[in-house]
Amino acid sequence: MPDYRLADPAVLAFVAIPVLLVGALAWGTAVAWRRAGANASSATRAAVTTAIAACAWMAVTWLAATSGILREWERNPPPFALLVVAIIVLAVVIAYSPFGGRIAWQIPLWALVAVQAFRLPLELAMHEMYARGIMPVHMSYSGRNFDIVTGATAIVVAALVAAGRAERGLVLVWNILGLGLLLNVMTVAILLTPRVRYFGDEYLNVWVTYPPFVWLPAVMVLAALAGHLLIFRALARAGTTHPR
Repeated sequence: MPDYRLADPAVLAFVAIPVLLVGALAWGTAVAWRRAGANASSATRAAVTTAIAACAWMAVTWLAATSGILREWERNPPPFALLVVAIIVLAVVIAYSPFGGRIAWQIPLWALVAVQAFRLPLELAMHEMYARGIMPVHMSYSGRNFDIVTGATAIVVAALVAAGRAERGLVLVWNILGLGLLLNVMTVAILLTPRVRYFGDEYLNVWVTYPPFVWLPAVMVLAALAGHLLIFRALARAGTTHPR
């Protein structure tokens, strides 16, 4: 693993983006609770509880990376594999729980789409990690990762939805495409792990087992996956020609 500095702007992005996502989630929780009829005190309490839970998850995954447990590939199952399973389970639970219902039904659809724009600066930062020899090329847009398309188009689709110019079908197609691109890079990342080595021993995905890069799967992939599921849930309830 090449040396890196947290003060490096490209590396710092792997801290800044997760922090901003947690802030957006806490804000969205407060807004959703208020729009659902809760008073200011209840909305604030829900937002604070959500932020604490998110920060606890971030702390646990950071400590797991710092301790080196995620790099124990010889264990069965590898701890990193358990992290991947936990991320998928958490995304489904968040999206389809009563909490997720409030977020999906009370937050405007354009805002749910706009959040996915974080994947644009993320992909730019990931490409920098490839350029510096930290990340395998396959996980960048110079390789097999095309997730930057989701981040860039999220801005356009969100603007169209906010202006009332996007039909429900467009959002659905965009969301399916975004989910497909996310699953693609997740698959590539797993194929690059030391337990699979699909692309050879010279291309190994171990960088995400170090802080702060562990927050790529633990926070940003989790946010992207849960976000797509929330949009599906919002669309299922919308049932209108022009979504909110």
